[in-house]
Amino acid sequence: MSTTAPLVIVGTGLAGYNLAKEFRKLDAERPLMLISADDGRFYSKPLLSTGFAKGKQADELAMQDAASMAGQLQAEILTQTRVERIDPQQRRLWLAGHELEYSDLVLACGASPRQLPWARDLGERLLSINDLQDYARFRQALEGRKRVLIIGAGLIGCEFANDLVLAGFEVSVLASDPYLMPGLIPEPVAEPIQASLEALGVRFYLNQNIAQMLLSSSGLQVRLENGQVLEADQGLSAIGLQANTRLAAEAGLAVNRGIVVDRQLRSSDPHVFALGDCAEVSGLNLMYVMPLMAGARTLAQVLAGQTAQLSYGPMPVTVKTPACPLVVAPPVTASAGAWTFSGEGPDRRALFHAPDGLLHGYALTAGALPERLQLNRQLPPWL
Repeated sequence: MSTTAPLVIVGTGLAGYNLAKEFRKLDAERPLMLISADDGRFYSKPLLSTGFAKGKQADELAMQDAASMAGQLQAEILTQTRVERIDPQQRRLWLAGHELEYSDLVLACGASPRQLPWARDLGERLLSINDLQDYARFRQALEGRKRVLIIGAGLIGCEFANDLVLAGFEVSVLASDPYLMPGLIPEPVAEPIQASLEALGVRFYLNQNIAQMLLSSSGLQVRLENGQVLEADQGLSAIGLQANTRLAAEAGLAVNRGIVVDRQLRSSDPHVFALGDCAEVSGLNLMYVMPLMAGARTLAQVLAGQTAQLSYGPMPVTVKTPACPLVVAPPVTASAGAWTFSGEGPDRRALFHAPDGLLHGYALTAGALPERLQLNRQLPPWL
């Protein structure tokens, strides 16, 4: 390896760019390169699920282009460039047409939407939104169309249901789940969120399985296993994300749900690190902004030669459903326990206590949200 080989970050999403910013606060001299599979524009991903109601085009959500970011970070940024493979032993990676040395490598590759089996045949009539280019593509597909069917009732499906109905679209949500966001909140908390979205006009088809999805003259036709047929002009698939681990796995690095790293974000190779949605730290693969930002600060210190170790305090998740705002701290620190519920109407409170009586999680809606600061002080650290 050359002594001038750069620190290379693969990915220019929130993880990649925020790591670069944090690193430059500590080290202004080390050569730095970022590699992006897209155009490298900097934007805030959480804004994607509020952009339709605000009438924002994709270009309006972009904050800076790659050239501006390169100047700000004193870095070289390769755009529209995919990494084909990594050789950790030789500290080299292969791009289309050439290879590159690195001193240290950070995989900030993010996650990809899970795909329904009919996605390829349905083409533009069934899309997912996971980045700025997806957002632009979906906006274009919606032109002249009114009825949107969202497949999936998780956090992303609910946020887009709220955003699209506020933007004037006729929105339906279809899911095999019995209630909204079952992996995140208990059913009594989901009830007021569903009721509030229904009051805006969102239709829900829950606890339903899809038998087949077909193109139709108007757009999309969905046949359910119960025989019911749903029609829509446009479909939005929101059935979850999976960490992008291919490069790491093919390079022989340890991979589980994400790329396995220690609390210095170091993988099973001493010069390869992982950060953000693609990383799994102590069994936690957290695809939220707060863990990502904590990881970026810690990894910047490690790469700058400082002693640092990642820790997570309580990290409540704010769900962008303004029809019924929700903040939830999942009980990730408890292996056993039970929820208790209070409140009525849109103002619900759910507390998760372990058998020893300690609080390990909560979910609050609407008027109960101000209690979160007090509850956060009672929660144990996540890591």
